[in-house]
Amino acid sequence: MNRIKSPAVAGLFYPAEAVELHRQIVQYLAAAISGTEPVPKALIAPHAGYIYSGPVAGSAYARLKLAASRITRVILLAPSHRVAFAGIAYSSASHFQTPLGLIPVDRGALDELSGLASLQLNDPAFEEEHSIEVHLPFLQETLERFSIVPLLVGDATAEQVAEIIERLWGGDESLIVISSDLSHYLDYDSAAAMDRETSQAIEALRPEALNYHSACGRTPVSGLLLAAKKHGLKARTIDLRNSGDTAGSRDRVVGYGAYVFS
Repeated sequence: MNRIKSPAVAGLFYPAEAVELHRQIVQYLAAAISGTEPVPKALIAPHAGYIYSGPVAGSAYARLKLAASRITRVILLAPSHRVAFAGIAYSSASHFQTPLGLIPVDRGALDELSGLASLQLNDPAFEEEHSIEVHLPFLQETLERFSIVPLLVGDATAEQVAEIIERLWGGDESLIVISSDLSHYLDYDSAAAMDRETSQAIEALRPEALNYHSACGRTPVSGLLLAAKKHGLKARTIDLRNSGDTAGSRDRVVGYGAYVFS
């Protein structure tokens, strides 16, 4: 039986009207600086309201253009902001909905994770959460036919995240997306300095150099870094800004970075 996860932040974090949502994302993608690197196996992108982080997210998703038909499964790992729980959560939904349409959940991929002690069914954690939802319209605008494996990370370890990534690694058809903002509520210059340090740690694949203040998605980011090191991936920062660059004042900002792993 189909169970649809309705959008929680349409009209808040991004437009609720499909035509306007399409227009904004196309604009973000068009403004992104073109890259010559291979299509990424994984990326890290921010999850704030589009007025703040949309241009940075667009920088990451623009790199998927050449693989629009090849990527058919997206593993999304994001921090839980509203519900506290131990481990990593999945949803019972068969589809996630955005103003651009329905996206099927890869239930077979979730079956591949059965038996992991860290994994739990936790529908309430997804109900009002934005950290996965804001990525979905970008995926709908950049890929053709795909399914998702949406997972929320609670009180978990980097090793538990890496284990899930390893099980779902797959081939060229599988993309890993980590949802995370960077520093929170520092002044502009302090945020920029901290975010540069975080970017250096990500590029060096050094999760031990990240701390609680580095990124709200520190645990899923760290899990990806462990997996990337094992598989010989290289990380590159392709965009690094904060809300003082995109919208809002510079006295109290949130940092945003876009990173590709290939």
